[in-house]
Amino acid sequence: MTEATIMTLDEIEDLAFRALVAAGTSESNARPLAEATASTEADGVASHGLAYIPIYCEHVQCGKVDGKAMPVLTRPTPAVITVDAATGFAHPAIDLGFDTLFPAAREQGVAALAIRNSYNCGVLGHHTRRLAAEGFLAIGFTNAPASIAPVGGRRPVVGTNPFSLAAPNGSGGAEVLIDQSASVIAKSEIMKHAREGLPIPPEWALDPDGRPTSDPEIALKGSMAPAGGYKGVSVALMVEIMAAAMSGATLGVDASPFSGTKGGPPKTGQFFLVINPQVTSGDLFAERLSCLVGEMRDQPGVRVPGDGRAAARRRAERKGVAVNPSILEKIDAWL
Repeated sequence: MTEATIMTLDEIEDLAFRALVAAGTSESNARPLAEATASTEADGVASHGLAYIPIYCEHVQCGKVDGKAMPVLTRPTPAVITVDAATGFAHPAIDLGFDTLFPAAREQGVAALAIRNSYNCGVLGHHTRRLAAEGFLAIGFTNAPASIAPVGGRRPVVGTNPFSLAAPNGSGGAEVLIDQSASVIAKSEIMKHAREGLPIPPEWALDPDGRPTSDPEIALKGSMAPAGGYKGVSVALMVEIMAAAMSGATLGVDASPFSGTKGGPPKTGQFFLVINPQVTSGDLFAERLSCLVGEMRDQPGVRVPGDGRAAARRRAERKGVAVNPSILEKIDAWL
């Protein structure tokens, strides 16, 4: 077995940036995506890190995403920002929106950002953590191509549809970072198992007939298993309403896949709700939050959501990240 290659976060960002530009992405669009890739690798979420760069490059080449798109921002009210990603990457559209969202939330106490006609935003928690770093309580939603069938049905209607909540720690980070999909596991994990020829736990997905399967290839033709049964479907439905209906983006049932070259731009959406806790509760927010997480951490073996990623990030900053050589080979093919 070939040993993993150890890379610094700067090296990961540079490699991702160069590959994206080589594939036809503008430098201004490639930079936020490359930064997010390094951040994702630092958090230990390898399935959404460098492994996705060859897919992004392929999608730029086939037209599933416009690598040179220029997102357009509007501000219909003082507390609401909208961005049309123009079928480009979500990351530069989110960056554009955040530039106005930060001051809007400080001025208004509560502000919202709706993004439509975008693409896979990667790890949603990457974006909400940035908002928490500014001192805000942030809730994010992003919809995805349909891959979950409602309980009792067989035809996927909603996507894995992640949501994320990030609560600020008062020192430029997130005290709590909830980031989870509506499915038992992220679809990218099943795709990763399919690429590597590995079986999946049968509770992860269903075949086209609605039966559990351990074959990732069959799972990708069927349906993702919702976390908690009908409760997971309800979460996916909530996210679909927030990320697609509230932004005017394409519903997951009509969106093209995030994998492969079939179909045109998915035109999915994101929605961020940002609240300034100083406005709602003053210093009591920090006090209550500290007490809450303290009650959890006081119990041996208990982790607060986000602790694992924070620990992985500290290790990555000290020691770098181990990257699979096969992924580097696929990226090198684009350079």
